[in-house]
Order: sequence, then C-alpha cells, then structure tokens
Amino acid sequence: MFKKLTKFIVNQMDPRKELVPVESIADHEHFRPLCLLKKKKKSNRIFHRAPYYQRTGFTLDDVLLSGEDGTRTESLHQDSNQFTLTKVRADEVDGGLSISFDPASVELKGGASLSKGFSVKSKKNGISQQSLEALRRDRKINMDHSFIRQLQRTDIRLYVVTETLEASEEAVYEESTKADGGFKAKIYATLSAKGTRENNQGIVIPKGCTLAFRTIPLRIRDGKWEKLEEVRTEVEKSCRIFPELSPDLLLTILNTIKAVMRDEKLLQELSQKMEEVLEENDGYELKTESPDLKELFSTLQQSPRHRLLQLAEGITYVLDALQELMEDQLLLLLESLERKIVSQQLKLVENLLKHDLEYEMRPFPVNARLLSFQHEEDQMLTIALVELSGVQLQKKGSAIPRDEPFEAVAALFVALYALKLLSGSK
Repeated sequence: MFKKLTKFIVNQMDPRKELVPVESIADHEHFRPLCLLKKKKKSNRIFHRAPYYQRTGFTLDDVLLSGEDGTRTESLHQDSNQFTLTKVRADEVDGGLSISFDPASVELKGGASLSKGFSVKSKKNGISQQSLEALRRDRKINMDHSFIRQLQRTDIRLYVVTETLEASEEAVYEESTKADGGFKAKIYATLSAKGTRENNQGIVIPKGCTLAFRTIPLRIRDGKWEKLEEVRTEVEKSCRIFPELSPDLLLTILNTIKAVMRDEKLLQELSQKMEEVLEENDGYELKTESPDLKELFSTLQQSPRHRLLQLAEGITYVLDALQELMEDQLLLLLESLERKIVSQQLKLVENLLKHDLEYEMRPFPVNARLLSFQHEEDQMLTIALVELSGVQLQKKGSAIPRDEPFEAVAALFVALYALKLLSGSK
C-alpha cells in the first residue's frame, strides 16, 4: 500500500518524474538528505521505470573528514512551505450487470463498493547547491573509511540524496472493498463466489516519513568528491530520445537546428512551437510558413502522441541551451560541425566543468592534449568559442575563469553534446 501511495503522490506533484518514490515504509529513514545510495544494475525495466536505488547505511557526513570550522551537515538542511494532497474515491455498483463477448462472458449480481481515501500534509527538505558546494570545498572524503575502501574496489556508482518530500504530520491511508451477492466470470474457465466479502486495509504514515527523494551522482577521486556530473546527468536524461531515432530523422532535426542557429527569429519560432506542443493536452497542429521548419513539422505531426512529446521535450531542451549562447558562438559551432571537431570540443568543455567555475576564480591546469588539434585554425576556433563562455584558455594548457562562468559553460556543453548526438560524430 505504501508503494502505491508514494507513486501516486509523485505522479500528482512531480509530472517531470524527477522525484523517486520510496517503495518501503521500513526503509524511509535511509532516503533522507545526504544519505548515500547505490543504484541497482539493470534498473530500467518496462514494468519499473523508476531507478532501483539501494540504501548503503551511510550518509555523506559519515565518510567526510572534519572541516576547518567543524560544521556538521545537519545545519545545511532547508525546509520549504508545507502543502496538502488529498484524495477521496468511492465507487458503488448495485443491481445486476451482464457483459458478454466471445469467448468470454462476465456477469455481476448484487452490489459492490470500493473506497480509498487519504490526506497527506507534506513538505520538501533539502540541501541547496550553494551549501553543498561550500561543504565540498571545506571537507574531503575519508579514504580510510571501510565503506570508501570497499567502494574503490568495485565499479558501483554512488549517489547522494539532495532533496526529499516528507510527511509533516502523521497521516492514515485506507482502502475498503465490499462485495455482496454473487460474481460469476467465464474466461475459458468458470470461477464463482457467493456471499458477502469485505476487505479493509490501512497504513499509518508517521510524521517525518520520507515519501520521495531526488539524487545527484557523487564521484570520489583522491579524497575529493565532485557533484558537477549533474550537468551530464541532466543532458543525458533530456536528450535520451535522440539515440533511439532513425538516421533520417536525426538528419532532419540536425538540419533544422543548424537553420535556427543562423536565424534568431527562426530559433524563437521553433522554440515557441515546441513549448505549445508540450502545453497542449489534446494534440496540436504544427503550422509554419518557413521552409526550414516544414520538413520537421511534417514528421512530428505524423508521430504518435507520446513520441511527439518526447521529441518536443528534447528539442526544447537543446533550443534553451542555444538561446543562452552568443550569436558569434552559434556561428562558431556551425563551423565546428563542418570541421568535424565537435567531439574533441565536448571533451574539453567537460573537463572545464570538473573545476569549480562558480566560486574559485583562479587559473587551473587543462590537459594539453585536449587543446591539441590537427590544424591550428581548429585550435583558434575552439579557444574563441570557449572564451565567449567566460573561460580564457592558454595554448600550453591552462584556463582562467572570468565572471563565474559555470552556467555559460554548461550551456555550451549541452549544445556540443546535442550536436554530437545529432550528427553521429564519433
């Protein structure tokens, strides 16, 4: 019952499915902010779309060395406003009902009733990204901890809970079913039951019980732990539809993206149309006067509704990133596609994101091989592209951040990642 309840709550309150429902009330304490989790292998099942997370029994605080100021992680938790979700359902059937079709028939006599009801007051509890980043700078991983030593010998990926949805008051969830008379069904066989049957079930949800949670990946290296992999996690999730597409459809999307990168008005039109697709519940007719958009719109219009929404979501995500870039950067990206250097540029920008581009405005080393291109023109183009996002590159292998460039570099990473996927670059 608890699993059914948390799934319903997540579906109602988090349509983007970024929260993961807790499946067992017995384990809810192991999914609180800063708890460490591992993901079960083969977690993507057709009958279980949410990831299978397993508890480790440890929190981030358990495996960190003491910091200079002695601050414990409990002080980083932040509560949000409370909100209430209520559901009451009661169905009743009286008299007789008979439905028949070959080769099965169903007959219902008497009466039946089903009721479900709950009212859950909940609140969000989490750790702000700024607080988590400050903690990362102040406290290193204890590499002698038994769990960390064990982790280093495996390929298990570690995750940290950053946000939870929890019950702010005790609540009760109840289900009640009652059937009178007789029920007879024949579907290649006959089953019968007579008399009155009643089934009542209930569960008490304690105050503070974790109902759902959100995680980010945690990578440990030489005592340091990094959370900037959340950029890659987000882009992989948002662009997950592209690897499933046929080469012809990928080419259509790529040609459309290239066209809007050259024309700001076209970019705005495509972005608006995709957002309208996502907002319409009963379908949406794609119309345009632009020849650069007609082929894509025709293809999308013929797609099943669920596939159309997936494509619109992925395209919107890419367009949002492109709109964060400067016009000159878009032209440099188009030139990079022609020169077939997008893959190497992506590796370079990913390397930049591993550094603290939000708070530490000081030079840091960059792998010189990532700045080594076959042609000098490719190197100069790449340096110009990155510098427009706020990071000055030196040919010998160093970088200097300017004006907290994390968001600009992240947008560039998304654009390069999408162009690599769409173009089929190695």
